[in-house]
Amino acid sequence: MSFLGITIPATLLLSSVLVLLVVRAVRRGEFDDMEGPAQRHVFDDDRCPERPDDL
Repeated sequence: MSFLGITIPATLLLSSVLVLLVVRAVRRGEFDDMEGPAQRHVFDDDRCPERPDDL
């Protein structure tokens, strides 16, 4: 019984902390744009200027 008396409150504490972290992340807008960062490298407009071959 003492094992359950330790693990149940520890589990409830850990799960409540994780839920609070997810709620904070949602409020900060971290899940708003799921496709943008993944495709940013594909549509990158920063191109290096062409170098002449005679250098």
